[in-house]
Amino acid sequence: MDIIVGTAGHIDHGKTALVKALTGVDADRLPEEKQRGITIDLGFAEMLSDDVRVGFVDVPGHERFVKNMLAGASGIDLVLLVVAADEGVMPQTREHFDICRLLRIKSGVIALTKADLADEETLDLAKLDVSELVQGSFLERSPVFSVSSKTRAGIEELRSGLIKAAKEIDRHAEIHEPRLAIDRSFSVKGFGAVVTGTLASGKIVEGEELELLPPRRALRVRGIQTHGDSVGASGTGQRTAVNLGGIGHDEIERGMVLTKAGSLAVTQILDAEVEVLAAAPRALRTRQRVRVHLGTSEVLARVSILNHDQAIEPGSWGFAQFRLESPVAAAHGDRFIVRSYSPQRTIAGGRVLDPVAHKHRRVDFENTASVLAELRKASDGNGNVAEIFVRTSGEKGLRIGDLRQRTALRHEVLKDLIATAVGGGLLIDASGVLITKDIFERLKKATLDAVEKYHRADKLARGLAKEILREAIFKHAEAEVFRAVTDSLERLGKVTIDQDVVKIPSHETELTPAEKAVYDGLNEIYANAGLEAPKLEDALSRVAVANGLDQRSARKIFQLFVDGGELVAVTAEYYFSRTALERLIGSLRDLAKSSGDATIDVAKFKEIAGVSRKYAIPLLEYFDRARVTRRVGDKRQIL
Repeated sequence: MDIIVGTAGHIDHGKTALVKALTGVDADRLPEEKQRGITIDLGFAEMLSDDVRVGFVDVPGHERFVKNMLAGASGIDLVLLVVAADEGVMPQTREHFDICRLLRIKSGVIALTKADLADEETLDLAKLDVSELVQGSFLERSPVFSVSSKTRAGIEELRSGLIKAAKEIDRHAEIHEPRLAIDRSFSVKGFGAVVTGTLASGKIVEGEELELLPPRRALRVRGIQTHGDSVGASGTGQRTAVNLGGIGHDEIERGMVLTKAGSLAVTQILDAEVEVLAAAPRALRTRQRVRVHLGTSEVLARVSILNHDQAIEPGSWGFAQFRLESPVAAAHGDRFIVRSYSPQRTIAGGRVLDPVAHKHRRVDFENTASVLAELRKASDGNGNVAEIFVRTSGEKGLRIGDLRQRTALRHEVLKDLIATAVGGGLLIDASGVLITKDIFERLKKATLDAVEKYHRADKLARGLAKEILREAIFKHAEAEVFRAVTDSLERLGKVTIDQDVVKIPSHETELTPAEKAVYDGLNEIYANAGLEAPKLEDALSRVAVANGLDQRSARKIFQLFVDGGELVAVTAEYYFSRTALERLIGSLRDLAKSSGDATIDVAKFKEIAGVSRKYAIPLLEYFDRARVTRRVGDKRQIL
């Protein structure tokens, strides 16, 4: 079992010395840390006992390095809250404790260090101080150990207490894709770029390809180490070093994430639930500039409070949108910390509800709050997160790949969620685009109504053009949704899809006597014309005038011949009888077969077709396009 323990506490309260007493490892690795005698950046150590491997993340206690502490707090399972017995609870003790609580770390152990420097009364006061700090929190019933790293008094008892607490941690079933939030990047001679972090979920395997976010670069895993040992794979809860191919370490920054391709969203706008600390100096307000700490990243952001008051008061919670000044990788359910821009102090924490949100307008606040409340429940396991995200996408629908990026769920887990929602009649899977059943049925009705209305308005029309229908009803929908709706209606026998139009199966073209006369007139003109057809405008004008109709109505009747395949457009001006064209094609192929010569020139074509150059050239160019002939220099080869 692998557990990550993070230290927390005020500067100079002995966190690093305590880790060394427990593991034998000095977690201060930087020369500056040795010189100044304080922890500046993250340090790491390991303790193995029974079947439990404990990885320690030692964090700096100075207020100037809280952002480094926050990078280390990402992914820890258990907190070791350190308070010096001779000083008691101090400002950074409180801030670190608040951070752990806001990140929803669920268990921990308390160590009163420097016990050799405190008399019994001072020690009792320190215990009382700590008890007041953790009252009503996840640490309220945690054991308190009085220890001295110098004399080693209480160290073995603390070690046993940590192992006991580690064994009691309940690891839920693994449902998320692998994610390594990077806290260090460096180069090893002969190997290249190496990154380290705590593997928050999933498994990383040597040789596989992962994606570096936010830049979305595909990189190969050349090697893996956990706690200094080379391994073939690393799992949840392990401190992991990954040797990456195809990139320099200077191209990788703290805050980036390694994961499987397509499994995590890159975003600059996210919706969240936010809890403002009771000790915050003022409310969190719309347009306030803050620092958001998500995973190992720190990014500046503007806040938009999603309620009418546009503020969340100290000691309360609400919904907010964060508009980030640079991209981060995030998923539904991720926890984060909010610190004030200046002076820097922790003021709030929250949980990502929609990592790929759109900007909200004030008039949408009530609807937005309702949706976010459902996503909040889904984070707690009280709702199908797939169904909720799809419902928020409305008529557009949501691609399964986009849903995966919002949730970071493993393929099998997401597949089961979708199957449950589809099987329960909540969702429709339109070739990989999900849409709610009620919206799907509404689109079907709107489509049917639109086609019927079109038939009533224009009895001559063969049907409603697909593109017009899509623009009218499916302007905001994905193409797959449009196809799924029309295909469903066709399967039900409600509509017929005929090439580029949609029509009601029972629809028949109804002609008035005048329209019937135009129809017959056009039929006679083109049947008699053969391969010497008139210009379209001339034919329309002749029949329209003769029967007292306008040319627009005549054109609609003409379209009936085109839709029925009786006339073929050779150019925009000239249409020919299909029968006449097929007869000519037959003559050309008979000639090629009987003569053994499959080539003809324009003169020969004119002779065979019995037409002038006026018709010969357009007909030959049409045959080239239709692959009846192929131009070879000044001649054509009959295919």
